[in-house]
Amino acid sequence: MSCDIGLYGLAVMGQNFALNMASHGFKVCVGNRSPSKVELTVNRAKEEGNLPITGASSPEEFCKQLSKPRKIIILVMAGKPVDDTIATLSQYLEAGDVIVDGGNEWFHN
Repeated sequence: MSCDIGLYGLAVMGQNFALNMASHGFKVCVGNRSPSKVELTVNRAKEEGNLPITGASSPEEFCKQLSKPRKIIILVMAGKPVDDTIATLSQYLEAGDVIVDGGNEWFHN
């Protein structure tokens, strides 16, 4: 399945955001550093109405499952984790792809 959008970072907010998008008809690919969070999200999607969510086991697989131009939302802890996630995903992206940092940040930063 070629996914409409990707969501990377599956803590409570990321998992629920992915499920919400899928419940509104978007095909969502999810990824996370911890494979167990990906599996949990995919299982929840099945339980909550067989929602169109696909899990990825690596950043490369995550990016390959997205339709071009790729649209990715990241929801990871602010600071270095954001920079690290962008650097990792960027290895598999092309000009025109978009990353949106949807995480919370303290306004002084």
